[in-house]
Amino acid sequence: MFRIVLIVLVMLVFINPKAMAQVLEPAKGNVESVQDEKITQLTEQYRKMSINNPEVDGYRVQIFFDSGSNSKNKAASAKDNFETIYPGVKSYLSYKEPYYRVRVGDFRTLNEAEGFQKKIAVDFPNSFAVKDNILQ
Repeated sequence: MFRIVLIVLVMLVFINPKAMAQVLEPAKGNVESVQDEKITQLTEQYRKMSINNPEVDGYRVQIFFDSGSNSKNKAASAKDNFETIYPGVKSYLSYKEPYYRVRVGDFRTLNEAEGFQKKIAVDFPNSFAVKDNILQ
């Protein structure tokens, strides 16, 4: 007798579609944010500083550096060559006495820069990751 009652109860649970599916409705209510005025002031100050100085510490991959005669033309040629092969990545030509150098990318971490360096190593075998100020 107990088995029959148990079987009937189990069948009622599995046959009833409402018992199988649960419908969740989104909760309704209000969210109130309470914060000190100084947080708002700091956020605004950070925003203004970011506009004035958009550079942060990061990494780039250096693909060329050379000094001497004609090094500026070689650097420009290396930059153009890189931009042709990798059109979506920014490149930067700079001069820091006595070297012209070409650095590429804007990476927040060393791992990102080294990963990109491995991708371009076939085309630029002497490339390496360097610490640099990057654009946000």
